[in-house]
Amino acid sequence: MQIPVITPLWNTLVGAIFYSLAFFYQYLGSAGLAIIALTIAVRIILVPLTWKQTKSMVEMQRIQPKLKELQTKYKKDPEKLQQETMKFYQENKVNPFGGCLPLLVQMPVFIALYQVLSKVGNATELAKMGLPPDSPLAAANPSFYGIIPNIAKTAQDIFQATLAKGVTIEGILAMLPYVVLILLFAVSIYVPQRMTTTDPSQRRIGLIMAVMFLWFGWVAPAGVMLYWVTSSAWQVAQQWITMRMMNRTEGAEAK
Repeated sequence: MQIPVITPLWNTLVGAIFYSLAFFYQYLGSAGLAIIALTIAVRIILVPLTWKQTKSMVEMQRIQPKLKELQTKYKKDPEKLQQETMKFYQENKVNPFGGCLPLLVQMPVFIALYQVLSKVGNATELAKMGLPPDSPLAAANPSFYGIIPNIAKTAQDIFQATLAKGVTIEGILAMLPYVVLILLFAVSIYVPQRMTTTDPSQRRIGLIMAVMFLWFGWVAPAGVMLYWVTSSAWQVAQQWITMRMMNRTEGAEAK
């Protein structure tokens, strides 16, 4: 998967991701921890935005019963249903697309990290991207404390290497951390969506999406999966805290 650098702005973003990882790596001594630190830094920067959007997602979950009532009431009049639904959103100050914004904001970082990790260990390719090929982060084997031997490799890479050498216990054990990370990646896609909807059909769609994304997890560098899983864990914690705060506020108002 080749993601071309098509603008100076994109080139700047890729460089920022690389140098941020190098900075964290310098102090943490682990490429995996550097990615986790980068993820937390990005999430902290986005807190003002994501907090509001998380509240919007939680509010969407709470108004689902009323929306179903509207759908039943105006099921024979789609135009009226659309009008009443938008009116209902406005009255309750809910943005139905609010939950998508944090994901859209993070996608450039996600893609830039993919590009950086796909070139780690290749001095020539790093130089072509305008990145320092002699950086410590450009080492050929950036590991996560040995748990994930090489975060720049994909599960597909490890699988092919295992087949080339012949299937052995050692080869299977080498695959295991990557497989576990892929499964965590799928779970990290499904859980946040499940937390913000009680609609069975939407939950099924979320499950299908999680299964479909298993292929992406198979061909993407382990470091990218680590970024996503960490980011999702942050999102789940933020959603849980937001829901508790909203419950307490509503309880206080009820009294």
